[in-house]
Amino acid sequence: MEIIKTIAEYVALFLEGAAVLVIIIGAVQSFVIYILRGLAKRSELITLMQSRFKLGLSLSLGLGFLVGADVVKTAISPTWTDIGQLAAIVVIRVVLNFFLMRDMKEIEGKMK
Repeated sequence: MEIIKTIAEYVALFLEGAAVLVIIIGAVQSFVIYILRGLAKRSELITLMQSRFKLGLSLSLGLGFLVGADVVKTAISPTWTDIGQLAAIVVIRVVLNFFLMRDMKEIEGKMK
């Protein structure tokens, strides 16, 4: 059982690291889009929407990895407190992701 706990801890750590990496890469790409297209004197509104869209997608993927990490951490011998905390975290992250994706669809529609 101890081996499974250790593996789960490493998997959760990997997922959290992947989330951070995805968010950092997305933030950098979003910033680069904004700077380069802004310097090219493109429409500021379109540039801003493209930059926000890229960042939003990265945040959404990062949130998914974080939810996965929380599930893995809680899957090994959970207490009722752990399950309650996981439920609260998942609900908050799912709601954040819902609104984030709604905004992304709206931005995508405006970019077309």
